[in-house]
Amino acid sequence: MNNGIVVVVLAAGVSYGTPLLFASLGELLAERAGVLNLGVEGMMLVGAVLGFWSVQRVGGPTALVLAVGIAVAALAGAAMAAIHAFLTITLRASQIISGLALTLFAGAAGLSSYLGDDLGLGGSPAKHQFNDVNAFGLQKLAIVGPIVFGQPILVYVAWGCVVAIWFYLSRTRVGLNLRAVGESPAAADAMGINVTAYRYAHVLAGGAFAGIAGASFSLSLTPQWVGGGALTNGAGWIAIALVIFAFWRPELCLVGACFFGALQALPPNLQARHELSSVPSDVFNALPYVMTVVVLVLVSTGFAKRRLGAPAALGVPYVREER
Repeated sequence: MNNGIVVVVLAAGVSYGTPLLFASLGELLAERAGVLNLGVEGMMLVGAVLGFWSVQRVGGPTALVLAVGIAVAALAGAAMAAIHAFLTITLRASQIISGLALTLFAGAAGLSSYLGDDLGLGGSPAKHQFNDVNAFGLQKLAIVGPIVFGQPILVYVAWGCVVAIWFYLSRTRVGLNLRAVGESPAAADAMGINVTAYRYAHVLAGGAFAGIAGASFSLSLTPQWVGGGALTNGAGWIAIALVIFAFWRPELCLVGACFFGALQALPPNLQARHELSSVPSDVFNALPYVMTVVVLVLVSTGFAKRRLGAPAALGVPYVREER
């Protein structure tokens, strides 16, 4: 590949990676609280369809309409996450089964597709969408310009969220309390930390991030509604693996999201330029998912497990002992 296509793929990778980044940051918050959320894909699709619906129905300036769309998507994702939180935290149901059930209920063949069909959203482009911005007028800089400064505003919002979550987890008392809840909820409870409240709050926040990730697809990457899960195309599962790939650290989520985003951007750019045309397109389309499996295998080794830094109480319901 020449330098031109490398820059194009990297720039597209940043944009493609933004939904993955939003979703992985939300999953990171939930898992830091000790709750595994496998319903990310369903939450993304519900956020995508309702975010798209809102920009089709709400009138006004584009900036305001898009803000409403993102807010609606976040609320939709949080509403789906509330179901998961109630089942796993209050009723102490299996986190794996609850997450999978939520994906089936809200995902490709479930609620999101029903809403898209019932509201008649298919076949129409978004009336308002996020376009690329020329940040600080630096988009024309060689190499760095299109990669860093010529992106939709959601890219910069996602980067800001990375910094905010890093600061929150490592420099605030509430963030340190959250890490305590994920590591040892019994010890956190003994210190007077409300384990249930922390878990609920961060599972809902994770769902809101997933909803925004879905809206990033329907309002930015492919500004339309496509049912059957074709819009996200399994991105929620990549986001879950990305949290492990990033060792539960928000700054590494950014690196991983750009990497997987570049893998997703590679096939269409190669096809558009007729490069490596002898290789079936399905090979390149499968790259993000193959790499996801490779990452999960690598981090499952004994050495990796000792270095991962996974929350010790991840996936374990907390039952408060009677005193």
